Amino acid sequence: MINDTLTAIKGISVGHESDFEGGTGITVIIFDKPAIGSADISGMATSTRQIDSLEIMHPGTSIHALCLAGGSAFGLEAAGGVVKYLEDKGVGLDLSVARLPVVPTAVIYDLSFMNAKARPTQAMAFKACIDASSKPVEQGAIGAGTGATCGKLRGVIYATKSGLGSSYIKGFNDVGIGALVIANPFGDILNDKGEIIAGAREGNSFLDTNKAIVSGENRNKIGSPSNTTLCVLVTDAYLDKISALQVARMAGNGLSRHISPFNTPFDGDIIFCLSIGNKEAHPLHLGVIGARAAAAALMNAVMKVESLGGLPVYKEIVR
Repeated sequence: MINDTLTAIKGISVGHESDFEGGTGITVIIFDKPAIGSADISGMATSTRQIDSLEIMHPGTSIHALCLAGGSAFGLEAAGGVVKYLEDKGVGLDLSVARLPVVPTAVIYDLSFMNAKARPTQAMAFKACIDASSKPVEQGAIGAGTGATCGKLRGVIYATKSGLGSSYIKGFNDVGIGALVIANPFGDILNDKGEIIAGAREGNSFLDTNKAIVSGENRNKIGSPSNTTLCVLVTDAYLDKISALQVARMAGNGLSRHISPFNTPFDGDIIFCLSIGNKEAHPLHLGVIGARAAAAALMNAVMKVESLGGLPVYKEIVR
């Protein structure tokens, strides 16, 4: 079986746990060895935990897992399940008196999708860790992408169902970069031709959020107070924190070309870039192929999703 997802990078396991009745979930990415990296926090409506470990000025040099969840800020608590799993395994930063797992966590807002009382829990996160595998990443309305939607200018009721997507690209000298995207943007999602394939709907066709805003329309606050697209890039090339941040910022171009509008005041967009290898590659090269990987994962987050919560998917909408 050909693996063209994030786990094509050796040393990574991905696990999902979903609440299909509540419309939320959690995805964990576990590294066999500590990963080095950074995060480009371009969104203005982010909600995170332990993300400071990835900041340039932070003395921490590595992390042990990533946790992505629904539930908005309520979902941050679920990260405790990942921490417990790693602690039980003896994985973490050696503090002499204890080992502290470093698990940066970010969430999407999905409370207005199905059940606003549904929350990703520590128990769900722990089970996702147990089930984590290096097999090809399962994609669609699963894990942290369970409650993901796109195109919310007029509220979630007029949005399109999206989800979680992943991809893998091999670059020069056998260097690889994998991506995982939770597509939950305020804006529409476009294909390579600039055509809307998922987004805000008007009847059984697409509204075109960008044009509607240019014409003077503003967001409908009912059912759509916040959004967010989360992207994780992992490479088997060596990067320090600074070069990882450079790659993350360049990779954001892959999302900005396909989300319209991108980085709105209502999005909490974050791009993580982690290194778990020692191959040689210039950040410029990784930034370019990282942008392609991010875009491909975003497309999969739309193309591989099935309808949930009464919202249609891209293939059910007239263009």
